[in-house]
Amino acid sequence: MISFDVKNYNDLSQKNIHDIFALRSEVFVLEQRCIYQDIDGKDIEAIHIVGKDKKGIVAYARILNTKKINPSWISIGRIVISKRKRGKGYGHKLVDFCLEVIKKKEKKRKIKISAQEHLKEFYEQHGFIKRGEGYLEDGIPHIEMIIKN
Repeated sequence: MISFDVKNYNDLSQKNIHDIFALRSEVFVLEQRCIYQDIDGKDIEAIHIVGKDKKGIVAYARILNTKKINPSWISIGRIVISKRKRGKGYGHKLVDFCLEVIKKKEKKRKIKISAQEHLKEFYEQHGFIKRGEGYLEDGIPHIEMIIKN
């Protein structure tokens, strides 16, 4: 069982921040072999969705309120589930939780994600549609997907 919490950066403990970066590194850098700048300065302004079980943080996503860049969009990124928790529906629960958080805060803005292309059908189950052509991001095929809130 996983429980989800919504946190601003200043509400995260040092251990939370460590564990979030460790999970993201474990999956994106080690498992997927992506060399990229994970600590990009956006975490400070993000809304953090943290999924925990009895052993700690096992799911995570960040919501970026991009009003400064584009007032029409809000984005979800760094969506990640620990390898030991995959295949149990927690990814769907995480995305649904993120969408609910956004709907409560942002009634009219579109939601955008940069999805790994092999997860297209996963995100389509949540109402996202592909927009534009695919592209490489950190050596992995990605697509832009949107959903109208």
